[in-house]
Amino acid sequence: MAHVTKRTIDHYTNIGLLKAERSASNYRYYTEEALKQIRAIEQYKKQGLSLTDIKLLLQEGASSSFKSDHLLGETDNVLKQIKELNMNLEHVLPLVEKLNDQDKKLLKSQISPESVALMHSLFILLS
Repeated sequence: MAHVTKRTIDHYTNIGLLKAERSASNYRYYTEEALKQIRAIEQYKKQGLSLTDIKLLLQEGASSSFKSDHLLGETDNVLKQIKELNMNLEHVLPLVEKLNDQDKKLLKSQISPESVALMHSLFILLS
């Protein structure tokens, strides 16, 4: 249900990210809330947070300054990536302009719709 392995769930439980309930026969089971927490952990991991940072975020009373600091750090990373992409575009665009129409069509056919949407978003951000 959580799309993670048993080993991952055991690890999260052992380091205190998850809390398992116990049945009368001492079997571990996890509530719907634990499932939501696993999904949140996986999302945080995709954002590049360490398990230590995730634990801080999930603890009750995690400071909003920690969340703000992380958000600012992520924003800086995105801005650096945008700057690098912009530099790459400045290098590539003159080369693309030199292509003949057939090669331009071929290049265009190889660009996914997601990439086009991303480039459009970047142009909006940069303008």
